[in-house]
Amino acid sequence: MSTTDERVRAELVTDPAAAMSRLAGADRFGEYVIYERQGEWVFAADPMGGIELDVDELRVSWQGETTAEAWSGRPAAVLDQALGRLPLGGRNAYGWIGFEFCAWALDAVAHVPARTTLAHLMVPRIEVRIDDTGHAISGATPDEAEAILALIAEDDEAPAATPAEIRLDPTGYRDRVAEAVGEINAGRYQKVILSRKVDLPFVVDVPATYRLGRANNTPARSFLLRLGGLEAAGFSPELVVAVDDERVVTTEPLAGTRAFGRGADIDAATKAELLADPKEIVEHAISVQTSFAEIAALAEPGTAAVSDFMAVRERGSVQHLASTVRGTLADDRTAWDALEVLFPSVTASGIPKREGVDSVFRLDHDPRGLYSGAVVTVSGTGALEATLVLRAVYQTTEGAWLRAGAGIVGQSRPEREFEETCEKLSSVAPYVVKG
Repeated sequence: MSTTDERVRAELVTDPAAAMSRLAGADRFGEYVIYERQGEWVFAADPMGGIELDVDELRVSWQGETTAEAWSGRPAAVLDQALGRLPLGGRNAYGWIGFEFCAWALDAVAHVPARTTLAHLMVPRIEVRIDDTGHAISGATPDEAEAILALIAEDDEAPAATPAEIRLDPTGYRDRVAEAVGEINAGRYQKVILSRKVDLPFVVDVPATYRLGRANNTPARSFLLRLGGLEAAGFSPELVVAVDDERVVTTEPLAGTRAFGRGADIDAATKAELLADPKEIVEHAISVQTSFAEIAALAEPGTAAVSDFMAVRERGSVQHLASTVRGTLADDRTAWDALEVLFPSVTASGIPKREGVDSVFRLDHDPRGLYSGAVVTVSGTGALEATLVLRAVYQTTEGAWLRAGAGIVGQSRPEREFEETCEKLSSVAPYVVKG
């Protein structure tokens, strides 16, 4: 069957998120990952190969054939080597890694249940890219390209939401926060991010939720995926790590939160409050300090630097204190090394990271999975980007849910931290579309 490589730019797409939602919702291109960054959306679909890594087994597939084997060592190195064995021919890879991926580097393997999925990457046959110059299609047959163009050009109405109830808390979140504050004040660690899960009582139309949520959020990155039995859509507030073709490694820690979108005067007042709150400043400063140390451990000496320190960035229903940390990757380090060192994000785990992650596993109770993990893209040139998975909706055959957390330090108050989770859940909960 012949394929087309349609690289001629066409008319501008006025609503890329809606076009991407239609491509996903059409359900004719197999599994997919949609990823938005810096004004470009990509729809990567119909895997020709992939890599699945769980606690016990590595499975590598290519054009219908799958091999399975036990693995040992560190998950990042295992994925790097597995990708290197595939005949990619310059193709890109897309996928996700779960929070539990960090356990091997942080001595927390005993916390991870058997058969937990750690990572799932795929190499697409079809890629559709949309940016401010138009769109491009590669890898599709002529009939598929025609269908793609029709879906991109379609003019349909935005979906209607079934807002989710977020204030119920069967997880005992306030009590868990109080327990963490006690451990912090006893000197066990400085900070931990504890989260709570909100189950949804209906099946979710995830592509439609992505479309409606993206229209009402201001993410650093956004994503929509269906891969390995998991559907998810989210509006990521920050990068975990990016390594570009010039080997510049970047992370963007966000810590310190107030509500946003409640009117200009209220937003200005809460911004001033955020910038003056000692608890929020301490939380942010220790996060940046940790991120800088991690970048410095990866980078050529003297290249690690902090920029935009403690800027305020608006992310949907909340505003955060934010900084950027960069360095030039040392010659003996790879992009996957950078991912391993910087994952999980310090703003989604804790400080020190080892003790923080241990506390997460003990006090968050159920596995996080994709929540506070990352959606990952790997270019044909080896550049890598991993965006933090927060402000998202998740769905499997067992149900659908939301999840949000807050950074707990010694000055934390359980009621305020619970309220912060509500503020973050409000980035997604009002836009959930019932399936």
